[in-house]
Amino acid sequence: MQLDDLRIFVVTVEARNFTAAADRLQLSKQFVSRRVMALEAGLGVRLLVRNTRKLTVTDLGQELYERAKRILAEVTDAEQAMSLRRSQPRGLLRVSAPMSFGTTHLSPLVADFMRGNSEVRVDIELSDRVVDLIGDGFDMALRIGTLSDSTLIAQKLAEIRMVTCCSPAYRAARRPPATPEDLIRHPCLLYGQEGRTGWEFVIDGVKRAIEVRGPLRANNGEVIRDAAIAGLGVALLPEFIVSAAIANGELIELLDVFAAPALALYAVCPQHRESSLTIRAFTQFLRQRFARALGI
Repeated sequence: MQLDDLRIFVVTVEARNFTAAADRLQLSKQFVSRRVMALEAGLGVRLLVRNTRKLTVTDLGQELYERAKRILAEVTDAEQAMSLRRSQPRGLLRVSAPMSFGTTHLSPLVADFMRGNSEVRVDIELSDRVVDLIGDGFDMALRIGTLSDSTLIAQKLAEIRMVTCCSPAYRAARRPPATPEDLIRHPCLLYGQEGRTGWEFVIDGVKRAIEVRGPLRANNGEVIRDAAIAGLGVALLPEFIVSAAIANGELIELLDVFAAPALALYAVCPQHRESSLTIRAFTQFLRQRFARALGI
């Protein structure tokens, strides 16, 4: 017994003749008749009594009709349920993100995403190290700055403004820099990769790198921010790290007429995970939310 034959039989019973059933099913009358006959032969019973005008359903045919309707309804419900589950994000999503950015901007959004996607479980690791997505078993990562691994699929989510700043005490104790070139005479607090000492600024419409030196380097922006608040030197940091300190007067923005190039925020994932519905849903959610966020 085939499901298609049951469907043909149910429609034939409801139409009461082969011609009307064939029209509803967009099949030929001969094909509909043959399939009903094949169903009868397979079951070894008479289901319909045929005459020139209409079909009459036998008692066994009526019983099969009722059962077939229930079976077909269950099959339809199952197909719809499976289709719905395929169209909804689900499963475990392992995400790596930078520590400072994760606590200030990602953390408030995770709960919102999970409330709207109840079938998703999220495992987040906040770290300023660049993880090996495949080796460490991550589905995706958020990264800020220049991407070096061309084997990853990257989607730009937002741009992050960079801010040059120092403490009020530092500015009061010594003449603050008036131009980016003046930074060579100031202790600079270095945030980022080891060996990178160039700070970029746009000077007269041209992007230039200024070589700077200082007493402290850290791969965590909050360490650099706190050192700047303590008056140890000048810092160049993403706005999301220093915005609160600037707002409450702990830090003062410098060189605001010389725009440091913004950093790009990316969502990256391995190539074999690009088609994941869950990854695509989370990435799109972040892009929409970050586009509306202040200071990012």
